[in-house]
Amino acid sequence: MKMNNLGIFKRTLLIGVIGLSLTSCQEKVVPQKKTETIYKTLTVEKSNQVLRSGFAATINGCQTVEVRPQVSGMITDIRINEGDFVRKDSTLFVIDQTPYKAAYEIASANVMSAEANLSTAQLVLESSKELYEQDVVSEFELMTANNNLAEAEAKLALAKAEMNSAYNNLSYTMVKSPVNGVASMIPYRVGALVNSNISQPLVTVSDDSKIFAYFSMAENQMLDLIQEYGSLKAAIKDMPEVELIMSNGKTYKHKGKINAVSGTISASTGAVSFRAVFPNPERLLRDGGSGTVIIPTVHEDCIIIPQTATFELQEKIFVYKVIDGKAHSAAITVMPRNNGVEYIVESGLDVGDVIIAEGAGLVREGAVIRTSGVQESMDSGIEVENENRTGGE
Repeated sequence: MKMNNLGIFKRTLLIGVIGLSLTSCQEKVVPQKKTETIYKTLTVEKSNQVLRSGFAATINGCQTVEVRPQVSGMITDIRINEGDFVRKDSTLFVIDQTPYKAAYEIASANVMSAEANLSTAQLVLESSKELYEQDVVSEFELMTANNNLAEAEAKLALAKAEMNSAYNNLSYTMVKSPVNGVASMIPYRVGALVNSNISQPLVTVSDDSKIFAYFSMAENQMLDLIQEYGSLKAAIKDMPEVELIMSNGKTYKHKGKINAVSGTISASTGAVSFRAVFPNPERLLRDGGSGTVIIPTVHEDCIIIPQTATFELQEKIFVYKVIDGKAHSAAITVMPRNNGVEYIVESGLDVGDVIIAEGAGLVREGAVIRTSGVQESMDSGIEVENENRTGGE
């Protein structure tokens, strides 16, 4: 009897397990919700925009001079400190004057001797003329006296030239500054033997009352300027003042002006060199520094969109317009010059168009895009948020 009850229990348990298995198989699998991506849109409008294009620049004083000795000798005195402001014609170095003073004194003595010889030759010539008139001396002797006078005059001229040369050499021992400016570091000390062929200058003096910022612009950018202003000369004349971002990232408080451009294009880089001049009354900028020249360009009544609203395909630029709630790609043309953040649109967009402002490259053609609020897209499963704007992000 017990065995029958045990068999009935086992059959009942087996039937229950099979029933639970069938029930679990009939349960529906709940799909996981797709990851949602948010896209922002903006409404196209016209506005005024200033494009700021930056160009890496090197900074130089308006006049930088390497001071080198014109005579050989040992430095006996250094009369400036490194970094001093020096004035034109002030003495910077003194080179041993002893041999040059001696040479000047010898040259001066030679001049006095030549002057005495000239005076004697003049007396002899005058005497020979009187004796010739009295038939005491011959014509040959008279001509000889005349030639001796000419030779004495020539020797005096030569002696004076040698004295002037000796004087100049003596003056060159006092090495002076040719310009007003700031002195660089000095690689030489008292006792150093220097000459005109030294590899390093005694000192470099930079006039930085105003500074030049040299930068390069690609050929196509230069051509854009010419087309925009009519000519390169007109561009330099009419271009607005430029700014300078210093190496510390701060904007230099004085604005400058582009005042020169190279007449040729570099064969190695394909770039054109420009020069901008900035006032430097506080001597904040120094020769040899670096910075970024910012050229502003004012564009009035134009369409500006962020570059994040575009994508490129086969060297063309596209945006996604939102038309009847769906994304439709549209080719646009933009101004070649840009600030790296925004485009000025020349064609392909009209005022009132709604475009996707960010992540355009991730949108697919025909995707459902809501133009207001936040709504679940039944077609693509993408949640879309709209922000109507008058410009880029």
